[in-house]
Amino acid sequence: MIFLEKDGSRINTQPDNPYYKKVFDFKKAWESGQESFEIQTSGSTGKPKKIILHRKQMLASVKMTAKAFNLKEGDTVFCCLNIEYIAGMMMLVRAFKIGMDLLIVEPKSNPFEDIEKHLYILKANRGQNFFAFVPLQIQTLLESTPIFSEILNSAKAIIIGGAAVNDAILEKVQKIYRPVYVTYGMSETLTHIAIKRINGSEKEDFFNTLEGVDIKLNDESCLMIKSKTTDNQWITTNDVAEIINGSSFVLHGRIDNVINSGGVKIQLEKVEKAAESVLQKLKTDEQKLKGRYFVFSLPDEKLGERMIFVLEKETNPAFPSIEDATKIDILQGFKEILPKFEVPKEVFFVDKMIETPTGKIDKIKTINAYVLPQISNG
Repeated sequence: MIFLEKDGSRINTQPDNPYYKKVFDFKKAWESGQESFEIQTSGSTGKPKKIILHRKQMLASVKMTAKAFNLKEGDTVFCCLNIEYIAGMMMLVRAFKIGMDLLIVEPKSNPFEDIEKHLYILKANRGQNFFAFVPLQIQTLLESTPIFSEILNSAKAIIIGGAAVNDAILEKVQKIYRPVYVTYGMSETLTHIAIKRINGSEKEDFFNTLEGVDIKLNDESCLMIKSKTTDNQWITTNDVAEIINGSSFVLHGRIDNVINSGGVKIQLEKVEKAAESVLQKLKTDEQKLKGRYFVFSLPDEKLGERMIFVLEKETNPAFPSIEDATKIDILQGFKEILPKFEVPKEVFFVDKMIETPTGKIDKIKTINAYVLPQISNG
């Protein structure tokens, strides 16, 4: 853990930790006035690529975020995201530019783990802490000791990004009385350009853009974005959206997440949304299906593409024989709520999802490592 106070004092619990050395290297580069920084996109569904971020764009992003969440000098940033990628890097820049204290831990599913004795730093700054998590992290914290929920309730604001937020998380965050938001953005927009509150009486049904962000749709109904963070250039996304008014929108899925199976076009996000209901009905004391999951397609000689459902195995070890029966139950559950052609053809269990460095599921690597061998051995 590193704690950097705005006045320059610091606590470093692991001086030889190479990750923390990267934090100090970036801090030195930023404070030297370095004008550009190279980062790599996460590559959760495709090939990662390197992009160049310019200082003026990063500062524009800080200004937008500071206004949206009322961030001020003396607040505390809690950074548990990989600082070699845009979300983590911008948490550092916000702290440096605004004059906020900065508490940093290495990225892991439970970011409060192993720093329990240092959580007094956050408790003492109640109402002035700014947290950013990926969905797995916030879900892990909410399912852990109540002490961690107490820390979350010390927030000025909590943001969640990097992947979709499922119904289980939406239900659990309702016990947090501080504002919780999901964010929309990408590396090319220097993190979020829109936010949506998901808890409390002020929760929302759509994303609202931050100040200074323009949006429109292209001919395929994909969202386009322009702001100072994009150097005032239009960026076209792969996200199919509906604009509610000039500054609000609803997402309907990714255009590259549409498959053609037997001549029928299927939006994979629709099937993944249905999976939440399917798995919820199957949960019992003996059969716990809490793992992460995704829908994907594989080449098929007859259909062109066939849809599959991949689930992280978290069944009760006392009932190891339920897997085959569970697969049948899952498929039956899909059949009850989806049209025939939108039902996955197969279910695959994997012991653990492979993740990108930013904590997202690396679908392609998971398929290659765990699904394809099951097919070849089947």
